[in-house]
This record gives sequence, structure tokens and C-alpha cells, in this order.
Amino acid sequence: MDLKAVRAFVAIADSGQFQKAALDLSLTQQAVSKRIAALEKDLGVRLLVRTARGADLTIDGQALLPHARALLQAEERAMAAVRPGDRALRVDVVGRRVATAGLVRDFHLAHPEIALDVVTLFGADTALAAVRDGAVDATFRAVTMPGHRLPDGVEAVPVLDEPLRLCVGPGHEFARAASVTPAQLAGHRIWMPGNEPGTEWAAYYDELAATFGPTLDTIGPNFGVEALLDTIAASPTLATFLSERTPLVWPTDHDLRLVPVRDPMPVYPHALLWRTDNPHPGLAALREHLLATRPRLTEGAVWRPSWAESVR
Repeated sequence: MDLKAVRAFVAIADSGQFQKAALDLSLTQQAVSKRIAALEKDLGVRLLVRTARGADLTIDGQALLPHARALLQAEERAMAAVRPGDRALRVDVVGRRVATAGLVRDFHLAHPEIALDVVTLFGADTALAAVRDGAVDATFRAVTMPGHRLPDGVEAVPVLDEPLRLCVGPGHEFARAASVTPAQLAGHRIWMPGNEPGTEWAAYYDELAATFGPTLDTIGPNFGVEALLDTIAASPTLATFLSERTPLVWPTDHDLRLVPVRDPMPVYPHALLWRTDNPHPGLAALREHLLATRPRLTEGAVWRPSWAESVR
């Protein structure tokens, strides 16, 4: 059913005149008549009868009218669902307990008038495909890991260099250290069971290990961060990497320590990615907010993978 014809039918029903309906629709009266004729042919019934005063609905026209109004209302709802600014801005934050989720929470506090739909997607390939295909408006990723490139029409801007901290239990060699250098971690066992091959974070830590020499241990089932911290707290040899921006709470008897890593400071390079032809006004506001509030590092030399330097 042609919705333009349906709209013409409703306009005539409301005004009672072909001429008035034509003016309301910015059409000629002939064009309106053609649309009604096509609709009547499509339905196989007569909907309107011309009179000296204008036009009256037939019995079939009266039966159609409430459904015609419902069709036009459904059309408006469908258009509003995808109209830039009317639908929620959909952002992939990777995980709900990582720094990027905190960035979007801060944006929401600064711009509560912008509706948000926050999702978590696993892996850069999935996230980039979602941005490219319009399933999400933006994502946060470390780009571009070896063997990958941004799809055409997708841009990235760095928004956060997240400093790493060495997380150790009270019995670990570095538990009382004011800080450590990456070189001091050579040969030490860093347990990260969530480092799944093919992810951008696995690529990051693989290059960190190749550069400074710690032993990355990804063996064992990944029972989540709570189980990871239970094990770290009880071990005199295991360590892992966390960030002060990771919102975690652990039991006081764990006595875990977050030891700064310096000279150079390893940072995880988060970038915001979006399609350049995405017109959603909330996307522009998100970019502007992230760039305006981006933390600046002032503690000397930093380290990030060579493949992350190209987007800076």
C-alpha cells in the first residue's frame, strides 16, 4: 500500500475537500486525485464520493480511516526511531567495568539530555563491523593492531592513554615497592587468563612482553576478575595488570597492591572510532566531550605499541 496515497486519503477525510488536501500536502489537485484513484484500484473499493461541498467517505472509506491513521502513525514512529537526534546514541564500551565505560558515564553526567544505549562487543573485528554497518554509532578500541586496518569511512581519535599498574598480593616481591620499571618485570609471571588470541588487548600485551620480557601466562579458565584477584592475593609470584580507572572492590584481607610502572610508563591507548558519514548529533557531542576532558600524562616517558602510534 502506497503511504503517499494513504496520506492523501487521510488529508481529504480530515478536510472534506480535494482542494484543501492538495494545499496541505503541497500538491496539485490532479496529483491528489491520481493518488486516491490508485489507492482505490489497489484496494478494489471506492473510498470517496465527490459532492457539491467537497468529498464524503463511503462505508469502505469509513472502515479504512482508522487503519490509515494507524499506518501513518507507524510510519512516523519508524522514521523517529532512526532520525538522527531522536534515537539513542549507541556506544560500545568494550566492558562495563573498564575505563571506557567510565568515560561514557562521565559524558552522560555532562549531557543527560542525550539518550544513550550502551553495549559491550567482544573484539575489534566485531566492533569495527558494527560501526561500519551502522549497528553502533561509536566504539572504543586500541587501533590498529598488526594485520588490521580501519575500514573505509571509519575514523579514529585517541581519547585516553590509560596507565597500567602492577597488581600483586602482599607476599609478592614488589608488594612494598614505590614503583617498578618495565625492565624489572623481565622473567616475572603475569597472569592474564582473559587475553584471548586475536583480540586487541592480547596484541597489546604480547608486544609489551616482547619488548620488556615479562612472562605472560594465559593458561587456565577465565572465571572473571574476582577469581583472578583471589588468586593474585594468595600468590607470592603471580601478578597481573590493572588500572586505577578500573572500578574494582576486593576484600580487605586480600591486601592487594597497585604498584605504579614507570620509566617508561606503559599506557593502554583507547581511541574512539566512528563512521564519518554518521549524522547523529550526540556523536559529535561525545567526541567534543572526550577531547575536551582527555587526561594529560605528565609523568615522563610512556610506552605504547608501535602499531598504536599511527592514529596519534
